[in-house]
Amino acid sequence: MRIDLHAHSTASDGTDSPAELVRNAAGAGLDVVAITDHDTVGGHEQAAAAVRELDRPLTLVRGAELSCRLGGTGVHMLAYLFDPEEPDLARERELVRDDRVPRAQAMVARLRDLDVPVTWQQVARIAGDGSVGRPHIASALVELGVVPTVSDAFSDLWLGDGGRAYVGKHELDPFDAVRLVKAAGGVTVFAHPAAVKRGRTVPESAIAELAAAGLDGIEVDHMDHDEPTRARLRSLAAELGLLTTGSSDYHGSRKTVRLGEYTTDPEVYREISRRATGAVPISAI
Repeated sequence: MRIDLHAHSTASDGTDSPAELVRNAAGAGLDVVAITDHDTVGGHEQAAAAVRELDRPLTLVRGAELSCRLGGTGVHMLAYLFDPEEPDLARERELVRDDRVPRAQAMVARLRDLDVPVTWQQVARIAGDGSVGRPHIASALVELGVVPTVSDAFSDLWLGDGGRAYVGKHELDPFDAVRLVKAAGGVTVFAHPAAVKRGRTVPESAIAELAAAGLDGIEVDHMDHDEPTRARLRSLAAELGLLTTGSSDYHGSRKTVRLGEYTTDPEVYREISRRATGAVPISAI
């Protein structure tokens, strides 16, 4: 089985629609794909409908990537198979989404103060119907020739945490995120916990504290983790009794990584499905 548990659609900052994401996952030979848009479940219904229309087996895991902050450091929490209607978690997702537009507008204003000719109209065009975020602003910087790639925009010079154009937003405490997802019947996995190229990361002691609070796993095999980092994270996960996942963090054409470039062990996927009580995977055929 080939299992990719981290992918984004146009419901947040990917370039594939939810239906295209599903079809592209099938075309890439995946057996399981998770839709994990930022702080939204807006793509779930379209993705589920697309799975049911496929002419080959594919299982869809419905999830989200929750924006969190711990001690001044931004972290992301992958949530799988939770009840999307659970009111407390839904309320927190709404608070984060509501803050995205004013935050993005403030970042555009800061860039203009830095003599970058970006406009809100340009960013809004790139975001389309998606939940606007830093990757859309980064894409605008690429269009303008300010940086060569989206990843290069996430630096101290531009949009990285603490960068010249960075603006904070409403974010969950990750301990609250673990609690809320668990209460909604879901499973939590700390996304790319050691991706130092994205900015500051939390110490391993914080991961240990999250594990004690109910965190289920950590994302190990990821494009932003080199081999020594992956080995260290596997050792930490074994020590803490955490599941380890692998995934592409696919964003369509916004990033170079391909669907299925990194994958999750089938036994880990089965354990995630076993632990979840808020929703079930959706299978075609």
